[in-house]
Amino acid sequence: MKILCFGSLNIDHVYRVEHLARSGETLASTDYRVFAGGKGANQSAALALAGAAVFHAGQVGPEGGWLVAKLSGLGVEMRFTRTVEVPTGHAIIQVEASGQNSIILFPGANRQVSSAWADQVIGHFSFGDILLLQNEINEIPHLITQGRKQGLTVCLNPAPGGPEVAEYPLEQIDLLVLNETEAAQLVGEARPQEQLARLGLRYPEAEILLTLGSQGSWYRLAGQVLHEPALSVEAVDTTGAGDTFLGYFLAALAAGLPPVERLKRATRAAALCVTRPGAMDSIPAAAEVDRLGESWPTRSPQRLVV
Repeated sequence: MKILCFGSLNIDHVYRVEHLARSGETLASTDYRVFAGGKGANQSAALALAGAAVFHAGQVGPEGGWLVAKLSGLGVEMRFTRTVEVPTGHAIIQVEASGQNSIILFPGANRQVSSAWADQVIGHFSFGDILLLQNEINEIPHLITQGRKQGLTVCLNPAPGGPEVAEYPLEQIDLLVLNETEAAQLVGEARPQEQLARLGLRYPEAEILLTLGSQGSWYRLAGQVLHEPALSVEAVDTTGAGDTFLGYFLAALAAGLPPVERLKRATRAAALCVTRPGAMDSIPAAAEVDRLGESWPTRSPQRLVV
């Protein structure tokens, strides 16, 4: 089973601050670093490090070649990523002492995808393969529709969320991955269990995954609902934790593991991620996740039927 991640590639400019800058405030940074990032690129990196066969499709500007080389070095197949005459997407990220962050995103080349090129890329994949999408590139509705026509299993992580997501053909999604804010944009503010129930009624054929950071994760398919608590660790930087979780979850899906095992493995990977700075550079390798699994007490997700 192959996984095609059609998504963003960004250059992340990360500033360490005592607190997130307030309106009108000039704040000195205590540290500055440049990292590879972008939700699509991060998820491709996590998939590769988790052992999945992943292909990344995306676009960079003339200065973005090092991003392509970095992903390739991690084991991501990059033949479907191309260079265009538009600046590479980038992000300005503030990270405060608690590990929480604030992000300004410039889309750049990520928002210059053509439907014709998207069709060419999808044509290289076939029934049973997985198409993974986020919301940092354009042509998402077209990609969803063409992925389904090609017989691919379509996974959408509509982050960053926006009002346009409600207009996407979400009824064609096989796996919908949301955080609490993104879920609220679709079905309203509510407790996670109620959000799951509402999403399940609206998209009864889809697997629904809610990722809630320190509150753990929730999973629903038909009448099965699982809750996996987060592991207690000292967070250094939460950037990329959700991407790490999803990459490991999908890799476990591709490997044929049941939802319970997917949640466990993804939770361990995300716990390791937040103990390190950066986005892509903080994603753990599979061997590290395995070692954590051996040392951490075994427990099963809470099972609920709704």
